[in-house]
Amino acid sequence: MTEMTALPALLGGPAVRPEGPPAWPFPDPAVQEALQAAYADGSWGRYFGPNVEGLTAELAAYHNAGHVLLCASGTAAVELALRGVKIRAGDEVILAAYEFKANMQNILLLGATPVLVDIAAENWNLDPQQLSAAVSERTRAILVSHLHGGVVPMPALREFADHHGLVLIEDACQMPGAQVYGRRAGMWGDVGVLSFGGSKLLSAGRGGAVLTRDSAIAQRIRLYTQRGNEAYPLSELQAAVVRPQLAALDANNRRRAERVEQLCTRLRKVHGLVPFRNADSESHAGYYKLGLQYNPAAFGGLDRERFCKAMRAEGIALDPGFRSLHLTHSPSRFRAAGELRHATDADARVVVLHHPILLGSSDDVEQIVTAIEKVRSHAALLRDSAALP
Repeated sequence: MTEMTALPALLGGPAVRPEGPPAWPFPDPAVQEALQAAYADGSWGRYFGPNVEGLTAELAAYHNAGHVLLCASGTAAVELALRGVKIRAGDEVILAAYEFKANMQNILLLGATPVLVDIAAENWNLDPQQLSAAVSERTRAILVSHLHGGVVPMPALREFADHHGLVLIEDACQMPGAQVYGRRAGMWGDVGVLSFGGSKLLSAGRGGAVLTRDSAIAQRIRLYTQRGNEAYPLSELQAAVVRPQLAALDANNRRRAERVEQLCTRLRKVHGLVPFRNADSESHAGYYKLGLQYNPAAFGGLDRERFCKAMRAEGIALDPGFRSLHLTHSPSRFRAAGELRHATDADARVVVLHHPILLGSSDDVEQIVTAIEKVRSHAALLRDSAALP
């Protein structure tokens, strides 16, 4: 019988990280100072104040974007981007079949039809080679996200969009500040989108932004949102807390990338858990989540949900990824371009590591590996115990 001290925490043993995953957001003196300043000058309670104006200018300079429109959420930002490029009922918008659910919901909201394409085998993000089969006379736009540390080949996507006269919307909610084929994430698109949601790398609890160099797109969004007042506002207080985080973003992204490199090096010896891989070595991904391709057979038949539950019990924030859109929506709500084989695979096998631990130490990364090997060594016991009453 295995000693209790060696058992997985899910089965009663001690956790690798008994304190659990790091909480987010971290305590930040610069954010605290911004909050205190907004209270002291009264801007926290104003419709218009220095922080919304300041954040707008700072995001524009950071991205080299001519227009920045702040809004209430990343989901709202995608809706506004679609409206800004004139997506209407009857249009078609191409997106990956493995994608954040709200992006498809926004397309449906406008009465347009989502057209789902398959994802690349190596990083389970949109595969540009699948686009040709998706285009029809009703296609108007491509909506693309960089997910789980995977970078989409944006030059190929940009070329395809231009050749076919399509608008390109680039969702950078998961990787603000990332360098994607030589540009900031979000700036390959005609429109880019950011999120300041509570779990995001730039966090204000809620909030988002639309980025564009096209004045006509920006004007259409303003005409939609200005109704005697701002209909999709980011508050002065939210803007105040994002500003110091934006100033620290590049340094924090570098630190996260260093920890990811360390973890990926260690995972090369862990059969059955492969990090998402990017084709362009010059791109520098962002890591709101680190995506991993999980192979249950390499873990003794332990299913993904039980594996993640066991990792959570060890104090590691590892969870199943998104559900693929074609498996969660009625076929009457979308058009599929091809078999979506890789998206079906991703639905069953994506696991994601939440980012806060990536700002920790090398020892924190080693704890992740220790927990994985601990779960692997007891995979059969974890698998069989799941079936017990």
